[in-house]
Amino acid sequence: MGLGLSVLIAVKATAWFLLFVFFRRFGFTVLAVPFLYASLISYLVSIASHPLINLPMILGKNPDGTFPIWSNIMFFPYLYFVRAFSMLRRFVSGEEPYSQICEGVYVGGWPSSPSLLPPGNPAIVDCTSEFPRIMELKGHSYLCVPTWDTRAPDPGQIELAVKWACRKRAQNKPVFIHCAYGVAEDWGRAEKYIRERRPYIKMNSLHHKALEEWSNHRLSSPKRNE
Repeated sequence: MGLGLSVLIAVKATAWFLLFVFFRRFGFTVLAVPFLYASLISYLVSIASHPLINLPMILGKNPDGTFPIWSNIMFFPYLYFVRAFSMLRRFVSGEEPYSQICEGVYVGGWPSSPSLLPPGNPAIVDCTSEFPRIMELKGHSYLCVPTWDTRAPDPGQIELAVKWACRKRAQNKPVFIHCAYGVAEDWGRAEKYIRERRPYIKMNSLHHKALEEWSNHRLSSPKRNE
């Protein structure tokens, strides 16, 4: 269970490798090399995103949402593929870029432009490891919780994000969370509540497990007012 991302990336890596073999067999060695590199990088990402390894920091995303030059160069085949795919998928599916869950709280996808942000200059909780914080959003309060697509943050990261978002709401700032996960003690009801308002969300066993662990820890915490 929960192997979706790593399996899909491995399939893509195999496709790149087969293209490399094809072009090399017909003597197009120079043309074949980029496909070999894309294949090797994709296999590396497939391994790093496996639930038993779960190493999103391999992509090098900084706390401010930027990527270092070495990462943009080394992981170019993966980073720019997923970003292009994200924009294409949104265009084809017609999904709303965000949904309001309750007053001042929004969930949605990666905002590739300012027009995809909720109103009110929201604080942003970025739960992606592959997508950058675009330059136009530098003025927004921002928290990066790097997480592979279809994976879940660990309970400590969830707790950090919840407290950060609560502080922003206490300052009367709206909060925009890139991925839809329940941030409440009874997360099962929260998931249902969010799904009613944004039916696009999909939670897998890894999301459920992380939220269950976080919920149990939070329920046992004496700091109930945080």
